[in-house]
Amino acid sequence: MPLYAQFADHLNAALDALVADGALPEDANRSPVTVEPPRDAAHGDLSTNAAMVLAKQAQMKPRDFAEKLAAELDKLDDVASVEIAGPGFINMRLADVVWHRELHDIANAGADYGRPQVPAKGMVNVEYVSANPTGPMHMGHCRGAVVGDALASLLEYAGHDVTREYYVNDAGGQVDVLARSAHLRYLEALGRDIGEIPEGLYPGDYLIPVGDRLAKEHCETYADAPEEQWLGLFRREAVADMLVMIRNDLALLGINHDVFASEAELQAAGKPEAAEAFLRERNLVFDGLLEAPKGKTPDDWEPVELPLFRSTQFGDDQDRPIRKSDGKWTYFGADMAYHFQKAEKADALINIWGADHAGTVKRIKAAVEALTEGKTQFDIKLVQMVRLLRDGEPVKMSKRSGKFVTLADVVNEVGKDVVRFTMLTRKADAQMDFDFAKVVEASKDNPVFYVQYAHARICSTLRKAEAEGIMPSPDYLDRLGEEDLALIKLLAQWPRIIESAASAREPHRIAFYLHDLAAAYHAFFNLGHDQTDKRVLILDDPEISSARLFLSANIRQILRNGLSLMGVEAADKM
Repeated sequence: MPLYAQFADHLNAALDALVADGALPEDANRSPVTVEPPRDAAHGDLSTNAAMVLAKQAQMKPRDFAEKLAAELDKLDDVASVEIAGPGFINMRLADVVWHRELHDIANAGADYGRPQVPAKGMVNVEYVSANPTGPMHMGHCRGAVVGDALASLLEYAGHDVTREYYVNDAGGQVDVLARSAHLRYLEALGRDIGEIPEGLYPGDYLIPVGDRLAKEHCETYADAPEEQWLGLFRREAVADMLVMIRNDLALLGINHDVFASEAELQAAGKPEAAEAFLRERNLVFDGLLEAPKGKTPDDWEPVELPLFRSTQFGDDQDRPIRKSDGKWTYFGADMAYHFQKAEKADALINIWGADHAGTVKRIKAAVEALTEGKTQFDIKLVQMVRLLRDGEPVKMSKRSGKFVTLADVVNEVGKDVVRFTMLTRKADAQMDFDFAKVVEASKDNPVFYVQYAHARICSTLRKAEAEGIMPSPDYLDRLGEEDLALIKLLAQWPRIIESAASAREPHRIAFYLHDLAAAYHAFFNLGHDQTDKRVLILDDPEISSARLFLSANIRQILRNGLSLMGVEAADKM
């Protein structure tokens, strides 16, 4: 059991003792009680707010209740001292043996250290990327792809069954544009002069191979045929080729989705009609007049009766149309049905969206609440765009002209690990700069290098020690000093980091923790440059060396665990 969970149990046992003594009501609400590291390490190893939370229910002053509780906690063999701070916080210092024991636990658990003892339950569907299937992945898609994939790994580590899903928008007008663009390249492959790519079509060279393939398969069959004869075929063929390209691009980042859900198949299966019927049965869709746009009303605005979802009943600004005046589904109507489909198999849904979708959050949350009758958890994580720089100068992208920086370009230049780690070095909804020069710097200012170097440095030290005949051993942990124990205390926080990051759906917390751990190890290692007794490897003192090597090996394990969750390799050499 992780250390903080152990002491939560110890605290509950102490509170039970106070209940038995009549100092605390048996039905006192303990849910707000916490056991966590104090903000200032000088205050001790663990802190609890129990006296502050429970004093009123015990009909005592917080400090008076704290004194009773502190007396119970002081009876624990693992507690070296207990202090009451401020209005009633209780700080505890633990015996060194507690930290030695925790190091043993890390070594025994290995890659599983930090996994919850009681795994989280439920199927979670994480939908991420979901870019229109009209071209290769570019850097506008990269951050959401990494955040979604790392979050899926984090939730799996926490015990959830996870489905990684990509929603293919293959039923909208953009795929008709793709089909027409592919047809143009088809004509080009047949030797026709196509001139300049017309405005409104996709001009990228990535469609040239699609045109070549279609020309080889269909020859002149559709060269002069009317559009209605080839549009559907070219749409399916072009989308299929784009999805192969997209899968290959994502594979460069180590990303493989479990499901590629087709909007066209969704509509063919009647899912939007089923969602509408479900909502009509509950009087949550009605035929009404669509409100005029807010602000200045267009001169040609005419009220039209449409099926409207009662989105305002769930906190949205206005009721939303699910069909257009021609009877076709609105984007919202199709999207609503897609979430209805996902919720059939999942207990929780998580969408990773670009920040440009912020305006649709309320309506889709309203729809999911209505369609699942509030039974399915639903969360949307908005991811800000990444600004590409080279030596501080912006890298311009223009999808319209067909010239943009592809994800493959970036991965091939700086490597998968650099891209993935960098995308997680800031909170997803914070702006981010990606400077090609800085992300490959071998300096402490580059978090990717800094963390990987810590892992490689430990590997190098262990190799040197083995060559000298000194191996990691837990037999001499009593030789460890305060600096060593401080590292163990930081390692012991890993299970809490996993729990909080999974609960908040924030994989960047893993990157932050790994950076802190790497920084602490580098600082510890560098102490030995000036103080020989602080070195990890001291040839004439094999006992302290083996103890510090054992500590270092466990730091390496936690670094490896965290990097694995981020989809980043733990380098043995640099």
